[in-house]
Amino acid sequence: MKHKLITVSLACLTLFGWGCDNYLDINEDPNMLREIPDAKVVLPAAEIGLANQLMGWDFGFGGGFWGQYWTQAYSASQFKFLCEYQETSFSNAYTELTAGVLNDLERMKTVSAESTNKGNYFVAEALSIFTWQIMTDVWGDIPYFEALKGNEGIVSPKFDKGSEIYADLLTRVDALIATDLSESTLDANYDFVYGGYLSDWKAFANSLKLKLMMRLSETSSYDNAAVVSFIEASNFITSSAKISGAVWADKEEGKRHPMREFQQGGANNLSTNVIATKNFLDYINNDPRLETLFEKTGSAHKGAFVGDFDSNEDSDGDGVKDDSEKYSQPVFSKTTSLIIMSTWEINFFIAEAYVRAGDNAKAKQYYDQGVKDSKLQHASDVDPDMKAEDRSALIATLYNDDIITTGYATWVNGSVEEGIKQIAMQKWVANANYQHIESFLEHNRTKYPATNLVDIRKDRAEAFTNFPVGSLTISVAGRAKTNAKLPSAPIYPASVLTRNVNAPAQRADLLSKVWWNLKAE
Repeated sequence: MKHKLITVSLACLTLFGWGCDNYLDINEDPNMLREIPDAKVVLPAAEIGLANQLMGWDFGFGGGFWGQYWTQAYSASQFKFLCEYQETSFSNAYTELTAGVLNDLERMKTVSAESTNKGNYFVAEALSIFTWQIMTDVWGDIPYFEALKGNEGIVSPKFDKGSEIYADLLTRVDALIATDLSESTLDANYDFVYGGYLSDWKAFANSLKLKLMMRLSETSSYDNAAVVSFIEASNFITSSAKISGAVWADKEEGKRHPMREFQQGGANNLSTNVIATKNFLDYINNDPRLETLFEKTGSAHKGAFVGDFDSNEDSDGDGVKDDSEKYSQPVFSKTTSLIIMSTWEINFFIAEAYVRAGDNAKAKQYYDQGVKDSKLQHASDVDPDMKAEDRSALIATLYNDDIITTGYATWVNGSVEEGIKQIAMQKWVANANYQHIESFLEHNRTKYPATNLVDIRKDRAEAFTNFPVGSLTISVAGRAKTNAKLPSAPIYPASVLTRNVNAPAQRADLLSKVWWNLKAE
């Protein structure tokens, strides 16, 4: 099974000036060109490569399982290792983000650095900062200051502390925000995210800084007053940074959304291996987004306990053993967008900053907007092949705001911690099918959804009846492996350690925490 999807052949882009359809082709490996005629020709590869990795094989499935949207089906075994908390490195994502995305962005910056038109450089730098942020958030200490310098003879770059990487990323994003773009342009034909609108990219840079600042909320360097001042002085994205579902050529191999590619490309990885979790379905039971996330089994949705794929008991007492039940499977329509940064996550960050400042009125305003933004994204991605009347009804329901006026997502004024929890819970819901790795990282930061320690194996019937709604659980199959703890970070890819004489020792398990992961469970 090929895990590398939607890779752009830069040689063909450069030499033949391919159109948009060809940008999606994955059948050619990227060529390491030493020279490119214009930085813009690399931009489609960088944008799609980054978006693809965020919901690709490692982060899409890994975040989906560790974020507890999904669990391994009883009838297969492809992702048992994730439920068993076996040491995994997410090596494909690491390789593709460094050798692919970051290298492409560095080449863009090199070619455009001296140009008076700062458009290409600005976007390349913004995406570079974003990519480095994701990498250090996932793996912690990584090569950074000496990374990507093989052409300078640095083949064993030193590993840098995550805190030092963050300090530099904040410096870089400040410099980026200060860039004057009044005389700059960006070719809309090569920008799949914002169609050449640099004002949107400027807002992206502001949003990226906010994300960096908020990720540090549990550290001693966090200054909420400074965050609120930045919020009130800045403009943020009003349109998600994404690869629109309209880009996909769904009937052509290699030109689909990655999750549909994993399903339709021959391996059936979704339908064979992935089912919904009981804890997530229980929480969103009355949320219209449920209908776009999972198929029904009969007239209802049904989820399984996380990592309980060895059970042959009858947990729900319906006369059907767990391993013979029909469980809900995830749905990705052929127009599902790939999200790099969403408007809902930014609105939720803003809401959290106001909660921490004691301003519940503004917190509610941005929280409500975050929920609305998520629902609108679902509405835009509803399967176009549904029956017309069913599709219209679902879209109308998604536009209805009942869940934030009378439903389970209604804002309730309370303590700072209660406000943070409300926001984090809706971020968990909003990220489903779009930003799985973000949910994993945000749980590391906020510790919401909270983790319950119910030992499902001891009494499945009791656990089924009294399962704590709105919480994560310890995987049945992984409980002993991590001593009833959730994974905090992957191990390092073997190739990163064996080829680098400056590499640290390999991590013993999945429990190592990155430097900002300080909040107690």
